[in-house]
Amino acid sequence: MSAIRDHLGIHADALALRETRTKLLASNIANAGTPHFKARDFDFTAALERARSDGGRAGTTHPRHIALGASGAADPGYRVPVNPALDGNTVELNVEQMEFAENTLGYMTSLQLLNGKISGLKRAIKGQ
Repeated sequence: MSAIRDHLGIHADALALRETRTKLLASNIANAGTPHFKARDFDFTAALERARSDGGRAGTTHPRHIALGASGAADPGYRVPVNPALDGNTVELNVEQMEFAENTLGYMTSLQLLNGKISGLKRAIKGQ
């Protein structure tokens, strides 16, 4: 199983982290009008480095424990607003939409690269 994970490379971890970040950014956008809501996000590059350095797995204490995937490497923090709102909400809709679009593009790129690698594995298994 490790050989397949090694073949898929960084894109499997990136896909899991992009999914987690998409959920955070969507939550920020959905709560743009909620008073005192604090926008959350995490540094994707740093989270991906942490996921790759620890193998993308959280530590387990027993062989029968289930290891967490790369999404456990994301440590969301609070976004500091450029223009703070009077109601205490730190969501800046234009920033969130830009980050969401950028994250979606990265998700699609990782997905396409993974599809290519999986197609190559299928061809190798079939002997083509």
